[in-house]
Amino acid sequence: MRYLGNIFYRYMVIHMVSIPFNFLLITKKLYLGSADSTIRLWDTLYGNQLLCLKGHSDIVYSVGFSPDGSKLVSGSEDKTIRLWDPLSGKQLLILEGHSSIVYSVQFSHDGNRIVSGSADKTIRLWDVSSGKQLLSLKGHFDVVYSVHFSSDGEKIVSSSADKTIRLWDALSGKQLQCLEGHSKAVRCAHLSFDGNKIVSGSWDTTIRLWSLSSTRDDISSNSSLIHPSADDKQPLSDVQNGKSFSCKCIWQGGSCLSLTGSTWKDAKGLTLLQKSVVERYGGAF
Repeated sequence: MRYLGNIFYRYMVIHMVSIPFNFLLITKKLYLGSADSTIRLWDTLYGNQLLCLKGHSDIVYSVGFSPDGSKLVSGSEDKTIRLWDPLSGKQLLILEGHSSIVYSVQFSHDGNRIVSGSADKTIRLWDVSSGKQLLSLKGHFDVVYSVHFSSDGEKIVSSSADKTIRLWDALSGKQLQCLEGHSKAVRCAHLSFDGNKIVSGSWDTTIRLWSLSSTRDDISSNSSLIHPSADDKQPLSDVQNGKSFSCKCIWQGGSCLSLTGSTWKDAKGLTLLQKSVVERYGGAF
């Protein structure tokens, strides 16, 4: 339970999308997307409400700032994505195209594109200046819960209720990889800054760290896509680029804030300090 001004909010935080609220912290201000269909800006020091953005007609599941902080994007159960001026609270654009709940939205790192994930099983790319849809990425078989750009804006990682994590080419819209291993819906997934690892969180109560590394480039262009098996050792072929990738789960998390019960399947690439931290908190290799 959190107290802000004269209003109590009960919330459950799941990655960057909360149910029923989503939080984004900028300096000493907090933007909160709410089940009352509003987005509110709060002063985190005093708990005072500074702005209330109205426009959505249903629960707001996701909010995010552009890299320069000049725009705010939101995704809602009303099936729309909206762009806002975070200083004045003015609504700038409405992006329409999804046929169901929009669970996740994010700006690209140059601020020119927005990626969205929806319960309609699609991922969509939008042009910020015009509001036009650029691409529709299809491949998931169930709700898409989270979408995130890579640091260079060239790839998108998504997670879904279909228990998979997928990697996409953000320019062509082609699916590059599909990672399997979770036994329940994957609620969130993020790419590391260098693009070599993905971390995922699932309703199966585990957190997994995946290693992505190109192994060879002599696979023919008509090779079939191979999904990693449950033992996380089977290589995955990149059909579009004719490359083979080694995609395996290298860490599975324990419970709560302890690493007790967690198993690191591959210590390669970890520093001595990182290894000592794992062991100190109860993890094992």
